Amino acid sequence: MDEVICLGIESTADDLGVGIATSEGAILANEKSTYTPERGGIHPREAARHHSAQVGSVLDSALAKAGVGPKEIDVIAFSQGPGMGPCLRTGATVARALSIYLDVPLVGVNHAVAHIEIGRLATGAEDPLTLFVSGGNTIVTGYEAGRYRIFGETLDIAVGNCLDVFAREAGFPYPGAPEVERRALKGERFIPLPYVVKGMDLSFSGLLTSALEKLRSGRYRVEDLCMSLQEVAFSMLGEVTERALAHTRKPELLLTGGVAANRRLQAVMRAIAEEHGAESYVVPLEYALDNGAMIAWTGLLAYLSGVRTPVEESLIRPRWRLDEVEIPWLR
Repeated sequence: MDEVICLGIESTADDLGVGIATSEGAILANEKSTYTPERGGIHPREAARHHSAQVGSVLDSALAKAGVGPKEIDVIAFSQGPGMGPCLRTGATVARALSIYLDVPLVGVNHAVAHIEIGRLATGAEDPLTLFVSGGNTIVTGYEAGRYRIFGETLDIAVGNCLDVFAREAGFPYPGAPEVERRALKGERFIPLPYVVKGMDLSFSGLLTSALEKLRSGRYRVEDLCMSLQEVAFSMLGEVTERALAHTRKPELLLTGGVAANRRLQAVMRAIAEEHGAESYVVPLEYALDNGAMIAWTGLLAYLSGVRTPVEESLIRPRWRLDEVEIPWLR
């Protein structure tokens, strides 16, 4: 079979990404432009306007980096969900236009599945239990019987959102989670905070509320609060992940998503994997945050398994759950 080239567009939140991948597993380009809010968190409509304004230059940059022309693209993939509606619509509109103009198939990709698949590609993991942690997602998942099954997830906000909101309140620059990690290294005193695990699910809203109350009181060092917030949040993630690993007996543990860049969380997951005789993998930094390469690669996997998304069925799915997606390439 001849090599197939896929162009993928990621636009679920603040990152607009364009990636180009081949059916041989080569990532030819992974370009992006990130919307940075003037204050507060992500404003979906403003982020969408940013994506619309930047998509032409990011597309050109990706094609130039890959060294391929538009007519060499065999399939277009796009993040169909989950994510922020205005942002998703911007990427989907561009993907439809390219698919029609180039007369090539269109494939809608689940954003969460893409984070897992780029992690598997980049690390060589074959059948991992995956902890997917980002600004919008906190999921413990593993492949079983045709789908990625969810063994645990957040009941309210994602762990990345928890860290980002705390960082914003503390006056850290956007994005705030990396600064929380840096400040946590200087923490000296553990401050008790709510630890909320309900069965196999987690809740971070109470943890965040308590951390913010203590921050506003002015009675605690911010470094101590950063350390304590991380330790409690990551201990919660560790408990649920370890139970899922013991239950599934998966041979590998994969950490993926934006929060996977946190070295303290990486250490927690390595210790859990070692305890259960599993290989520990962490997605490389360039693929941890939202990116176009993960959409291109997952779109290729789906396309080569016979998946197509007709333009008339390519409406965005802002609440598209991971466990609703059929995974034919792993059967």
